[in-house]
Order: sequence, then structure tokens, then C-alpha cells
Amino acid sequence: MRATYMYGPFDVRVIDVPDPVIEHPADAVVRVARSCISDSDLHRYRSMAPTADGVSMGHESVGTVEDIGADVSTVRRGDLVIWNSGAVGGCQAEAVRVPQADATLVAAPIAEDSSLIPSLLTLSDIYRTGYHAAVTGGVGPDRTVTVIGDGAVGLLAVLSAKQRGAQRIVLMGQHKDRIALGREFGATDVVVERGAEGISAVRELTRGAGTHVVIETSGLISAYEQALCVVRTGGVISRVGVPQYENAPAGFTSLLGPNITVTGGPAPVHAYFDTLLPDVLGGRVDPGKVFDCEIGLDSVPDGYQAMDARQTLGILVRP
Repeated sequence: MRATYMYGPFDVRVIDVPDPVIEHPADAVVRVARSCISDSDLHRYRSMAPTADGVSMGHESVGTVEDIGADVSTVRRGDLVIWNSGAVGGCQAEAVRVPQADATLVAAPIAEDSSLIPSLLTLSDIYRTGYHAAVTGGVGPDRTVTVIGDGAVGLLAVLSAKQRGAQRIVLMGQHKDRIALGREFGATDVVVERGAEGISAVRELTRGAGTHVVIETSGLISAYEQALCVVRTGGVISRVGVPQYENAPAGFTSLLGPNITVTGGPAPVHAYFDTLLPDVLGGRVDPGKVFDCEIGLDSVPDGYQAMDARQTLGILVRP
């Protein structure tokens, strides 16, 4: 079969590898229907240490179960399933072996040709991550929210804040098409300025107070420092972007004195499916709109280049 491997910075190849097989009783083999290239894949794309063997890529997927181990009980052959392979990777491929299938795969009652497939794919990671940011940040009807970052996770954090009834949602981003989608998802205000000007703009919108919650989705130190400046006293910063730094301000003036809570992190594997899946299946939300491009597996190296150049928001990959 064909699969995507990364060998170092900017070195992505689609190669022939053996078909996956059941190796342990808790395994499943899934034929991939759609996967995607995510912003977190780009971190490795830009900075991975070179390796002769390469690393299998892709951690988000929707597909059909082809085989199961003797201990698998929650899914059956032929089920359409959603999953996040985490550190295992391998989803940007024609098929993948999924360890611990019962704890990883979630079945959905639709067919592979459904128009809902892109939205279901967001449930494997990016939608759940945006929703997790809203939950850990304590977003609710009486809260004001700033979302820093107009990537797919940031836009789905806007959608999630809207779903949870946020009073005001400020999106900090600079890309026209993404801003338009952010407004569609529920952003009440948009701040395109960065740095001190962006901070002043958010403060002006909130009469100098800042917002109750700040969701930081980029993982850059500049975004974290911006979050510190636009969160109100006693507020919450929810960080879900993969940090691209080791040390961050956490002293008396930055966090302790103003009683700022910092939370966030990766969304638990099975969290929020019961909450989010019904609205996707019912067509009440369409998170799949964050995918604005679809490519075949052999075009994945070009897809990485396009994502890195910010020429596209999200890329669906078909086998």
C-alpha cells in the first residue's frame, strides 16, 4: 500500500509499505476513507531531526474497519469509524493498524460516501480540541472570549464558544477567508492587528478589562504573551496549541498577582463525542468547512508545502 513518511525538515514522501495486519488481539485494521494534514503536522515538517527510516505521518482519520483482533468488542468489520492515532501516526495512508481499538475507535452510523465525512473527520482531533479549549476555559453564557489564531483549531474554538453560549467572541486573525468563516462560526468581533496594537484593540472592545477567557491555539510564545495581556484579572487562559517554546512568563506580575488560571492541553481521546456527534449527524453544525482543499495521497508532499505557505486552511487527503 501507499503511505506518507517524513524524513526530515520539508522532506515528505509517499512510499510503498507492507499492508497492515493484526498483530495483537486488541488491534483493528482500518481502510482509510479520509485523513488530513493538520497544523501540528507542520511543526514536525519544519523542525524534525533527519532520519534514514522516516516517520509515518497523519494522526486524524475516518475509515472502514476491515479486520479486528479477538479482543475487540466495540466495533465490527464494515463499521465506519473515527479515530486519532496520536503518537502512533500512519493515517496519511491507504490503511492503518489501530492498536487498542476499543479505546480508540468510535463508530458513526453513516456510509463512506456521506457528505458529512469532512465534519466527522474534524471530530478525530481539531473540533474536539477547540471544544476542549472552551470547556477547560470555562466558556459559558456569561463569558467573553478571545481566540488567538485563525487556523482550523482556532476557528473551531470560535464555533465551540458559540455553542457554549459565550456572550462575546473576539477572533484575532489576519486572513480574509478565515475571518469570514470565523464570523460564520460565531465571532462577534475580529482584531487583525498584532502585538501592542492588537492588545489595545481587544482592550478597547472590552472597555479596558480584557476577556474572561483567552483561547490560545498557535503554540507560539508571542501568542502566549498576547494572551497574558488580553485576559482580564481573574480570567482563564486555555492553551491548546502545541507549544513551540520551553519557558513562558509565570511570575507574580504575569499570573499570580492578577489571579490568572492557565489550563488546556490535548483533548482526551474519547471526550466530547457524545456532545458533538449528534449536532454533526443532524447537520446543525458544519465544522468540515475548515477543509478548503482536497487532494489525493500522492499529492501529500505538495499539500504540506501549501499548508506551510498558508495557502490553504485545511487539506483533506483521500487514498
